[in-house]
Amino acid sequence: MTLTDRYKKGECKTVYAEILKLEEKAYQPEYYADIIDVLRETFRRVAHNLELIHAELALRGYNFCKETDYDFQNPICKPAQETEKLIEKLDKTVRSVGAVPESIKMFYQIVGSCNFAWDYDTDDEIPWEGADPIQLFPLNDMLDELIEMAENEEPIEYLQLSADYLHKDNISGGPAYGIEITPGPSIDGLFLNEEHNTTFINYLRIAFEHGGFSRGQEITVPDFKDYLCTILPKLLPI
Repeated sequence: MTLTDRYKKGECKTVYAEILKLEEKAYQPEYYADIIDVLRETFRRVAHNLELIHAELALRGYNFCKETDYDFQNPICKPAQETEKLIEKLDKTVRSVGAVPESIKMFYQIVGSCNFAWDYDTDDEIPWEGADPIQLFPLNDMLDELIEMAENEEPIEYLQLSADYLHKDNISGGPAYGIEITPGPSIDGLFLNEEHNTTFINYLRIAFEHGGFSRGQEITVPDFKDYLCTILPKLLPI
């Protein structure tokens, strides 16, 4: 049975644990195509879950950004037509310091971007403070910042993907969350500056286990618990 078959049968965490143990062997022909299929299935599920979460939160009057002038403001933004060219440019931009994990490339190819942060500019009464809603910047915005850093000869240490949970609550916080630039080719990488100290894919798993809020375990108010009871049974495991 392939890794993809096992993943679809429910062995999600076990399959990824085995993939990470392979390290550089993951790129050998007997593994690589199967692993890429696992990634495709994973991020199809990520896209599916984000759509469901967005719809449920919208029904509950969650204050997403509505006046969107830029892609990063949109709750969900599908992949751009030029995604493959942008990924090539991303690889080239970071080549001198390392490699971009396959997981974030697949996120941009299949999902695009998301921003489930409460729009505190139009309503500063944030109902679930500290919950840390999922937010992952569009590829073009992240890449523009990297290119500017490279042109200014600033060190590129990681790919910045999200504000931290304090900034999302309109409080001065720490550095942006992001995925590491690995020394060599990698299937997944660490999701940095986020308290769970885990990989990007496992960070997404944790966020979905709490309805799209990676610190949802901190929220005990009844309406959040009611939301979880509604949304969690609908989400696909990753």
